[in-house]
Amino acid sequence: MDIAAIRELIADDLTAIDKVILKRLKSDVVLINQIGAHIVYSGGKRMRPLIVLLAARAFGYQGDKHIELAAVVEFIHTATLLHDDVVDASDKRRNKDTANALWGNSASVLSGDFLYSRSFEMMVDVGIMRVLDILSHASNQIAEGEVLQLLNCNNPETTEEEYMKVIYRKTATLFEAGAKIGSVLVDGSAEQEAAMADYGRHLGTAFQLIDDVMDYSSSSEEMGKNVGDDLAEGKPTLPLIRAMEKGTAAQKKVIQSAIEHGGLEQIDAVTEAIKSTDAIAYTAEIAEREADKAKAALGVLPASPYRDALASLVDLSVKRSS
Repeated sequence: MDIAAIRELIADDLTAIDKVILKRLKSDVVLINQIGAHIVYSGGKRMRPLIVLLAARAFGYQGDKHIELAAVVEFIHTATLLHDDVVDASDKRRNKDTANALWGNSASVLSGDFLYSRSFEMMVDVGIMRVLDILSHASNQIAEGEVLQLLNCNNPETTEEEYMKVIYRKTATLFEAGAKIGSVLVDGSAEQEAAMADYGRHLGTAFQLIDDVMDYSSSSEEMGKNVGDDLAEGKPTLPLIRAMEKGTAAQKKVIQSAIEHGGLEQIDAVTEAIKSTDAIAYTAEIAEREADKAKAALGVLPASPYRDALASLVDLSVKRSS
């Protein structure tokens, strides 16, 4: 399935989630409404809420709590984007000005806090303690991931293992949480919940690794952000880590310097080092392995179009160019 077919499969659910998001974004503070709407409706893929909706339907869930929880997951993700863009001093996301570029850092951080707190209000309204446990733990893991990434910034000695820990916490943990919710809503077994956690974790990891690849192989129009942003911020992503390992001494030195000092002064030399080694292919290969593990985990689900859609999401994630 392509993304249009997946969306058509759950079209009613997607319409319902839009209504919930619009309703729950409302605040007496006008600026919060403006910033929240700006980022929630700025053309994102809505991958995380899609996983919640499809997982619930794949388990045969017939209620409506998956709608509210999909919106919760989107709000948590949106809050992290608002905070990320401030920390990274980003001015572009999805080919649009970031909220901090338009309204300033303080307003962006505080609006992110509003979305976090609103998401917890929504979780309490749903009233399922296991869901609250999963999503509160995921929120905590995301915060830990942000701090770990900060510690790794400008550190060319960051290992592949350390980097994988960062992307699990920063990215994969929310995919994992969203997938697990589908099982919880139908009181699924421990085995089913664990399998869906595997699906989400491996999918989220593959998704982030492909983002890393695209940072050095796509145009800014395709990416929806500035190419080389990670390097400019001194982030040692996997293509850089691998290029330092496999490149010449001179190439390693130039990448180390670029990570230590940030900026894009050496972007051409760094890009050439990445392309002349196996850094892109290596990162993509690991993403493919993660994708295969994600699809294998879906064996816990009965055959259905929803299970097929979850598998298709994996393929779309590793084959995308934006």
